[in-house]
Amino acid sequence: MVGAVTGRGAGEASGRDVTAAAAIAPWAGTLSALTPELATAIGPLLRRLDALIGAREPVTGAEGEPDGYGGLARGRRPERLLPSEWLLAEEFPDEFLRRWSEGELLELETELRDTASRGQVVALVDAGPAQAGAARLVQLAALLVLHRRAAARGTELLVGVLGDPTGRLIGGDLAELLPRWLKTRQHSDPDPEDVRNAERALDPAAQCWLLTSPRLAARLPARRRTVVCEETGWSAAGVARVTVRVDGAPAVELPLPPAAVAVRALRGSGFRATAQLEAQLPTIGGALPAFTTAAATLLTRGRTPGVLIALDVSARGAVDGAARPRRHQLPGPVVAAGRHSGRLLVLHVRHDRLELYVSGRALSGSDGYRVKPAALDLPPVGSAEFAELMAAPVLPLLREGDDLVLPVAGQWRRIQPGGLVSTDGPVVSTEDGRPFRPAREPRLSPVPLPAEAAAAPHLVHGGGAVGWSEDGRIWEVRSARGEHRRVRLGEGEAEVIGLVEDGLEPVLITCTPAAGLVRAVRADGVRTFTALSGGRIVPAVHPRVPLIAAEPRPGRVVVASAVDGRTHAVIRSTD
Repeated sequence: MVGAVTGRGAGEASGRDVTAAAAIAPWAGTLSALTPELATAIGPLLRRLDALIGAREPVTGAEGEPDGYGGLARGRRPERLLPSEWLLAEEFPDEFLRRWSEGELLELETELRDTASRGQVVALVDAGPAQAGAARLVQLAALLVLHRRAAARGTELLVGVLGDPTGRLIGGDLAELLPRWLKTRQHSDPDPEDVRNAERALDPAAQCWLLTSPRLAARLPARRRTVVCEETGWSAAGVARVTVRVDGAPAVELPLPPAAVAVRALRGSGFRATAQLEAQLPTIGGALPAFTTAAATLLTRGRTPGVLIALDVSARGAVDGAARPRRHQLPGPVVAAGRHSGRLLVLHVRHDRLELYVSGRALSGSDGYRVKPAALDLPPVGSAEFAELMAAPVLPLLREGDDLVLPVAGQWRRIQPGGLVSTDGPVVSTEDGRPFRPAREPRLSPVPLPAEAAAAPHLVHGGGAVGWSEDGRIWEVRSARGEHRRVRLGEGEAEVIGLVEDGLEPVLITCTPAAGLVRAVRADGVRTFTALSGGRIVPAVHPRVPLIAAEPRPGRVVVASAVDGRTHAVIRSTD
């Protein structure tokens, strides 16, 4: 039985709950896989364990080969101070001394080229009888800590079970990983040979942690990254405290969650499953669905070019846990579409003209946008060039004031009420002859293009940032807040297909042309999205929010977070 020391009163307990909730606020992303009750209850154990592990092995450090100067920093190293700071010392010595003592002087920051391995983080867990009950709660907290550390390194957490004859590693996001880990049980305790066999099967670059009992740890040679747990304190309700030792350091006694919460967690009811939206499409056309505006709506043509299917992948688009696609039958082929202020606007062919279809509140003067396709430089309907346009993703349709704006033939075309058409600037994303891609188009981004990026051959917009590169390897990224970051791509061919932000950190989304590997590249590491990789079509990255749509297998589109790869929706064709 797992228990805890009882509280002193309802008022005091309520105050502690508020304090505990505030303390675990930085862990919100990691704890989203748990119920609020379990997340709050396990908070003290989680924070103490994170401090123990972090004291032995920090997540990051100032390591790497010097590579010039990377910008400005605050400090007090004389050899790196800017000349302006020495001028301050001459003119205002008291202010100089104050800034020196507080470490506020401006200095040149050394740029380091990270040569450390960014292999996966692997947790080998002891699932034998000796680690049942309270020890499993410590393992749960350790997995949460290691998952967060792996994300900070730009990699993923995998879990292996000692003594498992298959040797399989459990991966995925926490909502998928934790229930699978909890179901693992071994009828006997592992021995040192089980540890050696598990370690031999791992990638040499992997960072391996061992979560086990004192009995097994005593039979192993001294090793790094070992977390040992045993029960040491009891109350009337059962086990109340455990002793944890990391890498042979002095043991620390840690509290456990209350008995009722702990029991529910060990039974699996403390985990909150990710809402995976399922949608059955009549068909998935020749092109991947696309995000055409700021809305979280995927648009694709159906079996025929006159059918448009819209799927809202946000939480409000789900009904009873499932995404409901909306099918719109138009009189002719769909050219462009976009969602604006609750309306779906669709520009389609009818007879020999383009017309506007509105789903939602009526748009005043919607019948005044009739234009001939030739006025937009569209190829003739029925031609081979028009068939190629129908095989590409749906073009974005923007509304600026009373005008409609869409990209055609390398130019932004503006349709005014009454059918007057004008050219409104070049389409940046198609200057190299490639199909239109929203993540590369400045017009779809709220961030203005910096002057130094205007002539850069490589450009990407996304979220609240813009990135550019001269060689396609070293990317400069600037956010709307004016913050600047530098992100380097690794060796090998990889194309940048999108840019998202994780908090304040920019993340480049890349795809390899040969294997279709989709990766999230940060300044401090790389993470591969296996569930999104392997497709023949370049994935679509949302131009504003961190979402990505990929087709890893024909007829199956996966919409996921472009930050951590967590699945938002699975779209299957019925064909």
